[in-house]
Amino acid sequence: MAGLDPSTPLPTDIVVHQQSRTLELAFSDGARFRIPFELMRVMSPSAEVQGHGPGQEVLQTGKREVQIVAVQQVGHYALQPLFSDGHESGLFTWAYLYSLGRDQAQLMSDYEARLAAAGLDRDAPMPGKKTGGHDGHGCGGAH
Repeated sequence: MAGLDPSTPLPTDIVVHQQSRTLELAFSDGARFRIPFELMRVMSPSAEVQGHGPGQEVLQTGKREVQIVAVQQVGHYALQPLFSDGHESGLFTWAYLYSLGRDQAQLMSDYEARLAAAGLDRDAPMPGKKTGGHDGHGCGGAH
């Protein structure tokens, strides 16, 4: 099945925590992670965030307070969250969610370094934001 590697631990529990803005996941290997919604949003595997190739990534800002307003499972391999800013095109595979959870400290550090290098901070508004919260080209880019 696409996006599913036999060695990838599968989620055994998924809880959306609105108050703390985290997605809690327990996996079949015993790992348990609480992934901040902000990290999920700025690291979305969608083409809107990742671009269509190396060097086309779009640095996300103003996502500290983002919420997940809905989430649906896609097949047996991914989640598709709807974020409060309208973003909904990212398909978060189990493997991608596992890596976000496992590596979240380093990913957040890298994100903050990219912001600093661009002279921005986490709360800066997105420049040139299109209405509707997404670019509408429909690319979901699963990782």
